[in-house]
Amino acid sequence: MNFSVKPVLTGEKTVLRPFTADDAEAILEILDDPDVIRFTFPSQPDTPFTLERLRAVYGARATQPDRLDLAVTDPATGELVGEVVLNEWDPVQRSCSFRTLIGPRGRDRGFGTEAVRLIVGHGFEQLGLHRISLGVYGNNHRARRVYEKVGFVVEGVLREAALRDGEWVDEVLMAILDHEWAAHGGHPEGRVSSTAR
Repeated sequence: MNFSVKPVLTGEKTVLRPFTADDAEAILEILDDPDVIRFTFPSQPDTPFTLERLRAVYGARATQPDRLDLAVTDPATGELVGEVVLNEWDPVQRSCSFRTLIGPRGRDRGFGTEAVRLIVGHGFEQLGLHRISLGVYGNNHRARRVYEKVGFVVEGVLREAALRDGEWVDEVLMAILDHEWAAHGGHPEGRVSSTAR
């Protein structure tokens, strides 16, 4: 199992590729999106995001051996529209956490679902993971629908775990296991197209 190799993963709708420092400007624009702020951050970051900070962070992603961060791009234009991340790696338990964010230019185009399938498939089939888990706010219906379409299963709910815009929201805990992925390949409802696998 080796997280230091940063692959390019190609689907029908999107290409996932390693980050470079040059991606900072696109990431800054995505991080300023109100939906990204509302559904991604538990609170306002202590240190504001700056172009310089993001250049340093995303420039270092390609050398980090304990996590895999890939840019979600539109293959027609090369535009960066989001990210997918496997992190919090536990090599003994062969598990890690997953997170994603898709900016406004990548939404409602099937990019998110395909990007999740690509990186989760890579995690199980190439990295030998046993378990991939995530937490999603209960009111983030778009993300939860994507995770369920790929095969993530609800394992529990942390009730009223976060105060968001003056309202308490649940955090839904979800995970997918290697033998579940082996059974459905990210298509638990059996809707696999001939070119999807």
